[in-house]
Amino acid sequence: MKLLDLFCGAGGASLGYSEAGFTVVGVDNKAHPDYPFEMIVDDVFNLSPVFLMGFDVIHASPPCQPFTSLMKLAAAQGKKTNKPDLLEPTRALLIKIGKHYIIENVPGAPLIDPVQLCGSSFGLAVRRHRLFESSLPLQGSKCDHKTQGKPVGVYGSMGDQLQGKNNKTGGYVIGGKTADTVEQARAAMGIDWDMKWSDLVEAIPPAYSKYLGLQIREYLNG
Repeated sequence: MKLLDLFCGAGGASLGYSEAGFTVVGVDNKAHPDYPFEMIVDDVFNLSPVFLMGFDVIHASPPCQPFTSLMKLAAAQGKKTNKPDLLEPTRALLIKIGKHYIIENVPGAPLIDPVQLCGSSFGLAVRRHRLFESSLPLQGSKCDHKTQGKPVGVYGSMGDQLQGKNNKTGGYVIGGKTADTVEQARAAMGIDWDMKWSDLVEAIPPAYSKYLGLQIREYLNG
């Protein structure tokens, strides 16, 4: 089975789908030399319907920045992001093509009946909650934060220590910490190739897409 990974980035999701048994092709608007599969550098919305129809399943991860809590706070402060909201146009495109699809984004994004995955469910050191909308019936995962303990952060800058005022108690607290090295970040994400920090902060752990990909293959194989 062939799967197209739109907005593929450096290939976190692509690897998981490959491990689930799909032949994967990625599309992104900028080159990622370390992407582990065949990749097309192009605007997703420039792809021809004939090309899109050549895949059994299409995964899409349109930019998440418009829906993150940090961007919502920035918007409330009158600031703007240069990342466009492409979620609705992406969904419209996938529905028009008529192939089975998955759309991934962050909590707070306006996805339709999504399931949630968490790194703690897969024995990863990252928590990284992500939502997945699909034309297929998928199962999410139950968080296991207690077993996981304090997660490794893979966002912002390396070595950041989160700290500030607790809104409930008013006390000053020191929270989680981002990874100290890119190697620690890769290990926390379950990524075993040379993905750089700027790509890691936006990547999907391969365990997520492998979990979904196995469900999809089982469903399509009847």
